[in-house]
Amino acid sequence: MDAIPFALDGYLAADPEPGDGEDTASWRLNCSAGTDHLMEEAVIPCTTTQPEIAHTLLTERQPGDLLRVSGHLTLPDTADGVIQLHADTLEVLWAAPVLDGDGDDADTATTTDTDADRNSAIAALADALTSLGQAAPGSGQSIRIHISPTGTLGSGLEHCHHFDLPPALAHRLADYIDAMNCSLDSQHPDGVVLDPETIADLTDLFEDIDLIGLTNTVLNATRPEYRPAVTQAMDDMFGDIPAPEDTDP
Repeated sequence: MDAIPFALDGYLAADPEPGDGEDTASWRLNCSAGTDHLMEEAVIPCTTTQPEIAHTLLTERQPGDLLRVSGHLTLPDTADGVIQLHADTLEVLWAAPVLDGDGDDADTATTTDTDADRNSAIAALADALTSLGQAAPGSGQSIRIHISPTGTLGSGLEHCHHFDLPPALAHRLADYIDAMNCSLDSQHPDGVVLDPETIADLTDLFEDIDLIGLTNTVLNATRPEYRPAVTQAMDDMFGDIPAPEDTDP
């Protein structure tokens, strides 16, 4: 069967292995939700005869790396055959952090609880983004969002997801995040210390305010019967201010 030009995003499922020939390599990509031509979760075998790609995979890449592979997809002639992607180009979309294996072992129970909290948060976010994308799939160009745990992902690929959103929904999502950030910024924690430059700017701002001129302007624009109440309010805010009779009529 003829090979089909194909591009694929997926997480490196295991360490790549040398191929049968010199300067070749084989590996497997775990493809999660969002792939148009494949089922929701699939592991696709890949090979390459490109020396640079083979060298990169065998010496630099590790399980959990998010890769974009393009080349030609060969379909099996029989039902029990194997699909295989022969790669011509390789792009690293995200590199999984390298964990330090020389340190002391962490407490297993604490690590398990932390992982469970992280994985449940990823699942909740994945459900929300999936629902958002299904609500209005849109047409034309889309924006892809990838989420995954940090660290080496050789045993955690089931928690890796990517989603396609139309630009209109991406704008709405950005607005919601901005609103959430504004809410968080308004909750000033105790002990916040302003930097000296900000304090100096605020000091200059208040020193430039002419309280007498401001008072006269406000009271001159206030009906006479309301001036005592306004005077009291401004006195509470700024301290002693001129009485209404001291201002111009």
